Amino acid sequence: MTIRCEIVSQDRTVFERDVDIVVIPGTDGEMGILGNHSPLLSTIRLGVIKVRYEGVEELFTITGGLVEVQPHIVTILADAAENVEEIDLSRAEEARQRAAQRLEEGIPADTDAYLAAEAALRRSSLRLDAARRLGRTRARRTEYPASQGTGDTGT
Repeated sequence: MTIRCEIVSQDRTVFERDVDIVVIPGTDGEMGILGNHSPLLSTIRLGVIKVRYEGVEELFTITGGLVEVQPHIVTILADAAENVEEIDLSRAEEARQRAAQRLEEGIPADTDAYLAAEAALRRSSLRLDAARRLGRTRARRTEYPASQGTGDTGT
């Protein structure tokens, strides 16, 4: 049984289709969502969403947000989300270096500027780690045999 998955960021729909399983980084741990799941509303932490359908697994970075689960649809409202395939490693590395440099400049830790730089460092590090974990300059879809479509999520 499939479940509809919608990943929406502030400016666009990042992903929308019927899937076999969605694995979400919840604030209390990873959640695997299958079709006919009980209703759920939860916050999401910074991490990677894994979506598997028709023997294909796609990965999306997410910087937090909310997830609403109904028996036939998962709606993820992300602060920011990006398909790992779209990550440009050189841009992500430049962003990480800029954020690290701002933190090294001695910004007082109790300021909004410090918190913004710290958040930018976490986001850029997540994007780099997700893309590099796949061992590619540009990440691409990972194909699995269709029989594994709802099995091990690799977590």
